Amino acid sequence: MLYYKDTEQLYNILVPFFNDLINNPEIGPKVLASGLIIKFIYHNPEAVIIVHCPNSEIIQGDREDIKPDVMMSMNSDVAHRFWLGKVNLMAALTKGDIRAKGPIPKIMKLLPIIKGAYAIYKDYLKEKGFEELVNVE
Repeated sequence: MLYYKDTEQLYNILVPFFNDLINNPEIGPKVLASGLIIKFIYHNPEAVIIVHCPNSEIIQGDREDIKPDVMMSMNSDVAHRFWLGKVNLMAALTKGDIRAKGPIPKIMKLLPIIKGAYAIYKDYLKEKGFEELVNVE
């Protein structure tokens, strides 16, 4: 099932959401303090989003001049379900639903912080008029 109908919608939802996360007073400082550059590669629809913690920046699209510390590749539906709190990261990594390259222990340390984003994502979707994307299995 495609939750994001196309690349434009994926960017229109996830880029502002990631910006909200790094600007969130409880979540943002802890994520940014990691100093990581995390490249998310999405498939079906195709998209790339880079979380550039050293610059406190979210970048839409791929950039050859930026070397990520960590790359996470996944189907867009897996990403959506992850942010809803319906995907266990360790299980998804084991099954290959999410592929990761880089210092995975550093990413795992961010998980307790990121879990706070689950409620934010649901509220964010509702606020943006995407209620139909909230109640998925």
